[in-house]
Amino acid sequence: MKFRAEIDIMPLKNLLDPQGKAVTSSMKNLGLSEISNVRIGKHISLEIEANNKQIAAENVEKACKQLLANQIMESYEFEIVDL
Repeated sequence: MKFRAEIDIMPLKNLLDPQGKAVTSSMKNLGLSEISNVRIGKHISLEIEANNKQIAAENVEKACKQLLANQIMESYEFEIVDL
């Protein structure tokens, strides 16, 4: 079976996000001062072949932990959908 994983990786909430801070400042320069606390992360979409959804989730979890996310600085969450 084929599945698609939609993965969101974000900086940990207690860490400084310099890119988000720069975008927040730029919002004020654009007259959008009502926008604040911007956090910038990554979105990854991938397809995975697995016998069932649980195995697909286990493989995506392993990929996130070992390659896609730096767990010291980032958190992640994902959703598995059938294709």
